[in-house]
Amino acid sequence: MKQTLGQTPQNDPSTDQLAQQGLLAAILAYLMWGFLPLYFQWMAEVPALEMLASRVIWSVPFGFLIVMFRRQLGELFSIFSTPRHFAFLTLSGGVIAMNWLIYILAVQDQQMLQASLGYYINPLMYVVVGVWVFGEKLNRPQWIAVVLAAIGVLTLVINGAQIPWYALGLAVSFTIYGVVRKQVAVGAMPGLLVETLLLAPFALIYMVWLASTGQMIFLHTSVSQNLGLILGGPFTVLPLLFFSIAARRLRLSAIGFLQFMAPTIQFALALYSGESLSREALLCFVLIWLGVVVFAWDALRKWRPGRQVPQKVR
Repeated sequence: MKQTLGQTPQNDPSTDQLAQQGLLAAILAYLMWGFLPLYFQWMAEVPALEMLASRVIWSVPFGFLIVMFRRQLGELFSIFSTPRHFAFLTLSGGVIAMNWLIYILAVQDQQMLQASLGYYINPLMYVVVGVWVFGEKLNRPQWIAVVLAAIGVLTLVINGAQIPWYALGLAVSFTIYGVVRKQVAVGAMPGLLVETLLLAPFALIYMVWLASTGQMIFLHTSVSQNLGLILGGPFTVLPLLFFSIAARRLRLSAIGFLQFMAPTIQFALALYSGESLSREALLCFVLIWLGVVVFAWDALRKWRPGRQVPQKVR
């Protein structure tokens, strides 16, 4: 059978194996992101700002170990010698810190439904930004998906007489983060390590201030809670590690479809935790789910065998 240049045979066992490994990595990443609210519920007695500072601080050593293990120290050092990369990662670090804080506040305020809504909206918001910022063209299914999501949010605002601030904050901040990181050609793990390194001095100063005023929870609570704060590092870094592996081994259409796992898990956790779902909120979710279905269908129908060959992870 003749093989087209740039394509990988469909029965190539190495390709199948890489795809299976990528699928497993993607599922692990989205499962960890989906169940992350349980971690913040467990740490509910820790104020949001201390939770954020602790998450930043403990992400640094754990992220550094992973970068060393993956032999990406050269890429890490090159970031500091490239002013453009350093500037963009400084900006993206501030944006992701804002996103993390909004997420923690949403969970602590028992607004996981809004957190779920925010991450359902996010992929569709990327599409809108692609049009406004990068001049991309939308096809009809993409326009339908965006309009359905917009109608859903407007329905909640108008009929529910409320603005889903947490959802919009999460969607907007993570979209900005994605746009900024798109400008920097660095790996996910070295990039995250630089972001947390830049945030760490502010986090350490805040923790020292908490300690000096007797307000710090860390080291003044139970062993399990202290351990929980330390685990904020792995819980932040590991999903991104799994995602970076998946992104290099899976087709983009598969990544696009699987990304809705996390908000779906969050939605289920919110209902299980007893959050009330009003009629207006349900209608909003239904419209956004329809948009998501159209969005995912459009991505899947564009898929052609051999269009994108899985890559070996660095």
